[in-house]
Amino acid sequence: MADSSKPKSSGSCLGKLVALILLCGALGLGSALFFISQPQDLTDVGGYGPAAKNASSRELKVVLKNSIDRGFPVTLTESEINLWLGRALEAKQGGLLRKQISFERVWIRLLDGYAEGVMERRIMGKPFTVSMFLRLEQVQGAKEVLTEVHMDGGPYHANLPQPPRGGRFGQLVVPQGFLILVKPAFEKLVPVLQEEITLGFEEMARMKIEKGRLVLNPRGPESDILGLPKTF
Repeated sequence: MADSSKPKSSGSCLGKLVALILLCGALGLGSALFFISQPQDLTDVGGYGPAAKNASSRELKVVLKNSIDRGFPVTLTESEINLWLGRALEAKQGGLLRKQISFERVWIRLLDGYAEGVMERRIMGKPFTVSMFLRLEQVQGAKEVLTEVHMDGGPYHANLPQPPRGGRFGQLVVPQGFLILVKPAFEKLVPVLQEEITLGFEEMARMKIEKGRLVLNPRGPESDILGLPKTF
């Protein structure tokens, strides 16, 4: 009797192990879906809130053009960028779900060394957010400094460089590969903002993302030697 019971015990342990793995997977998936359904907190974003509706800001296209023409660096605050985005973009949701899904706003959160573009929607009246991290890298080309835009917010941890953080679905930080689901929606914004993108990124020699602000310089490093004004 003792010998015949051993296979049954082994099979029982294996079954319990499989059940435990499935349970952990189900709990993990449930937790992920919960955090995806919770919109991220936007109250820390400059230009967010009712008071910002009546706030005034500089016209970014004019500011950028003056910076390039005069050769002076310029600093754009997070609030200025978001107030400009609110005026420049018409929030619309097309397709079959246009009655259930409304496209509210696009926000920019400027962090230390990278930015987060946040798309805010409402699904059946409930707020929902998706975001994409953007990191700038400038490399010296044959004749000029080239700016490369990386769609990630760096590694999750210093000892875990891959995969990098791609963005957030709701409150859940997702790997870079998941950006394939939201990249087309962000790409549709480019034609609307093309002129400002050209002035702000393609024609600026240097740029730096800092906490709450974007610093742009139309001149190369040699301008520091000449003692030109730092910003305006």
